[in-house]
Amino acid sequence: MYSYSYFLYFLSSSSFQRLTRRLRVPTLLFRLLLNEIMKISLSASCKKAAAEPPLIDFQRRNTINLKPFFRQKDKLVFVMGATGTGKSRLAVNLATRFPAEIVNSDKIQIYKGLEVVTNKVTEKECCGVPHHLLGIADPNSNFTAVDFRHVAMSTINSIIGRHRLPIVAGGSNSFIESLVDGDAEFRYQYECCFLWIDVSLPILHSFVSERVDRMLDNGFINEVRNLFDSNENDYTRGIRRAIGVPELDAFLRAEMDSATDYRARSRILEAAILKTKENTRKLAFRQWQNICRLRRKRGWNLHRIDATEVFQHRDNEQQFDHVWEALVTEPASKILHQFLCQNTYTVNIPTTTIKSNLTVF
Repeated sequence: MYSYSYFLYFLSSSSFQRLTRRLRVPTLLFRLLLNEIMKISLSASCKKAAAEPPLIDFQRRNTINLKPFFRQKDKLVFVMGATGTGKSRLAVNLATRFPAEIVNSDKIQIYKGLEVVTNKVTEKECCGVPHHLLGIADPNSNFTAVDFRHVAMSTINSIIGRHRLPIVAGGSNSFIESLVDGDAEFRYQYECCFLWIDVSLPILHSFVSERVDRMLDNGFINEVRNLFDSNENDYTRGIRRAIGVPELDAFLRAEMDSATDYRARSRILEAAILKTKENTRKLAFRQWQNICRLRRKRGWNLHRIDATEVFQHRDNEQQFDHVWEALVTEPASKILHQFLCQNTYTVNIPTTTIKSNLTVF
């Protein structure tokens, strides 16, 4: 075993200085390294310590054993995509194959109420998988991206504490971006896997318009009617921002006006439905643009899964399920399996986190 005096000589030598510059290791880290060397050198159990891998391996060029200073990053999965692409479905699919729980990142679904209008997953669709941050906020409050980051971090850490995988799913990219890039420590603590379900926009636009029709059949108008307040016309806060709520304002006011006849109300309702579909298509396009921006300008490593062919079979439920499994669930499961098998480490130093380009053995 090398003596402590030899290590002091080596750490002050020009050879060691060149090594630190080449490896770009922070000074603080080497102070901790020196303390560890001192412990080993001066320990009464030197013989036992000598059997451990040396912190500096002179036989392996530019390689330092820093495992005592590192811990494995926590795993975190994001399921992204424009509205209507099937994010919730894929998240549940994955959570039934891996021990996982789902964290909602939809900025409207986070409010209480309007289950149909906001297209919240039903209890049946959850398939027994725990879902978090669904319907937790006061519908009249203004739940911001910063609010989401704080609540989501606590939820994610709680899931990890139960030795389960957090899957963040939702179309509000501003919430996801705030979580991932809003805290400098986030990337050091978590290793992220981004799954992006993409659908050709003309196909998706047709699908989301059809979805509005199904929502109308399931009580869409009654939900908005129960929320409607003729003395309130501010649709910039809370759940009242949900697509469909401001669009139905004129119709619901016409309903209360006895001077407006049935035909006039019908025309107003038809215009409101068309506007709801148009705004849903615009939302899908904006979300698609934002995902492309995160990939191009932010440099996020997004695993794109093209589900266009799946949605071409949407009129045949059995065929849709079969193609979804083959083209979406299976590829996503393989990506996730590979991601979970990888080990990525971060520097484990109390009160500080340092990024390093060292080889860990």
